[in-house]
Amino acid sequence: MTDMPHTAPAVKPANPNFSSGPCSKRPGWTVEALEHALVGRSHRSKPGKARIQRAIELTRALLEVPDDYVIGIVPASDTGAVEMALWSMLGERGVDMLAWESFGAGWVTDVVKQLKARRRADHQGSIWRIA
Repeated sequence: MTDMPHTAPAVKPANPNFSSGPCSKRPGWTVEALEHALVGRSHRSKPGKARIQRAIELTRALLEVPDDYVIGIVPASDTGAVEMALWSMLGERGVDMLAWESFGAGWVTDVVKQLKARRRADHQGSIWRIA
């Protein structure tokens, strides 16, 4: 693979705004769309909490979630997804924890100190030492 020539693509996208960088707006978007946006406001502010509560209410109605179920809103990230999985799936059985970088080590800490899950073992260190 190191012998491959480094050439620019022959065809480039018509609109290069994609990925996590600058993103394209929907057709017809104007700055007026931000009129009621809580830009620069904390989710802990009174309007922020009200907006989150409204989102939870709409989610419950749309998905017909029973009243005795809790709806949680978390960051849309891998970290948020892993945290939700940890909090909802770990329980009765012991668990082996593997960590070889900072995120994994943080999840081991969550399992040990916050969830207080019973552990069979935790293996922390360099990925090269684990392998």
